[in-house]
Amino acid sequence: MLSLVLPKGSLERATLDLFDAADLTVRRGSDRDYHASIDDPRIDRVRVLRPQEIPSYLERGLFDLGITGRDWITETDADVVSLGELQYSKQTGNPVRVILAVPEKAPWRSAADLPEGIRISTEFPSLTERFLASRGVKAVVVPSYGATEAKVPDIVDAIVDLTETGSSLRKNGLRILETLLTSYTELVACKAAYENPEKRAAMEDIALLLRGAIRARGNVLLKLNVPAGKLDAVSRMLPAMSSPTVTTLASGDNAVETVVPKRGVNTLIPALKAAGAQDILEIPISKIVE
Repeated sequence: MLSLVLPKGSLERATLDLFDAADLTVRRGSDRDYHASIDDPRIDRVRVLRPQEIPSYLERGLFDLGITGRDWITETDADVVSLGELQYSKQTGNPVRVILAVPEKAPWRSAADLPEGIRISTEFPSLTERFLASRGVKAVVVPSYGATEAKVPDIVDAIVDLTETGSSLRKNGLRILETLLTSYTELVACKAAYENPEKRAAMEDIALLLRGAIRARGNVLLKLNVPAGKLDAVSRMLPAMSSPTVTTLASGDNAVETVVPKRGVNTLIPALKAAGAQDILEIPISKIVE
């Protein structure tokens, strides 16, 4: 039913891991194979291609559904439908930023300070030119095809580039002057395909599974038994995503289930035990679907 295009490159492994967690495992012959498949009746064709190209392919109707960054959607100005952000990226769950960076010792403190004719290297020439025009800056924008930060100061005076943590910039003696765009990965669709009710339903199913897999990350399910007299004290200790599920047992005790952050569970479990909880189980989860 759906043709799906996934990002090649830095987002590739994180995307494949996400689909696997969502029970939509992507299968292909090798890491270099651009053709893939997913054993799901809603998806009949899968390609793995450069994220820079994906918005334009979707706009032209070559694929129904795809994953790319808001940065590339903005750069290409593609007319696509967003099914929402997928808050994961190659290193963390944080967004990446498209930033303007200059040498650490440069005198400029904002984009408006940049001198006329400044040379700026970037993989985002259209986005950069629009940003500079909005600040009244006349610059020479030089397209870059990788290792952008290494081109200062010998080739260019500044760069517009992606950063997730900023560590590479600091290593190369650069500092961030301004942020042009904050970009999460997004699930996006071809407008014509999205207007098809059957395809739209399939797209929304896939979006639900992916969001559920992301929401489950960093959380675990706790199951515990609690004597009736201890229930209030134990319940107050649980940092639940929603109210704990409590079932009264034939013995009069209570079976409690709740989802809690994995971080901190090593101190939470002993505290629950001390408060009267018994038979505590910590169970990994793969999806949380609201």
